Amino acid sequence: MLTALVNFFQSLIKSPQKSKMASPVAFNYHAKAQSTFKIPLLAGDNAYLGDLFSSDKVNPDKPMSAGLYRLEKGEPLKYTYTYDEMKIILEGDYTISDETGQEVKATPGDVFFFPKGATITFTTTNYGLAFYCGQRKESAF
Repeated sequence: MLTALVNFFQSLIKSPQKSKMASPVAFNYHAKAQSTFKIPLLAGDNAYLGDLFSSDKVNPDKPMSAGLYRLEKGEPLKYTYTYDEMKIILEGDYTISDETGQEVKATPGDVFFFPKGATITFTTTNYGLAFYCGQRKESAF
């Protein structure tokens, strides 16, 4: 047994395996996205949502998309999530409620997790801006 182990380790030393490291992968960057990204209209005339980045081309089995969501005073937005998503409030305020009766007055710095299947209603007294990251392909909202 000891001889077999010695022979195995000697074979590794004599013919080392080549590393199978992947090529370097660059990160993506959007300077001043909070103030410069023109968020596309999503619904009505006051709800805007747009993906800044998505991993669906490099990781199609487990895609993630992230971007900005803006709601201006007007019609509430009611949305049923078909994926898990997290949001952090950046500016303004939201009132966020779900079908269980839970309701939160959200302000900058508040973080939310919306699980797949949750139906959420968003309203605002003036406007709100949030950053989100969802487990979905680009523009699959």
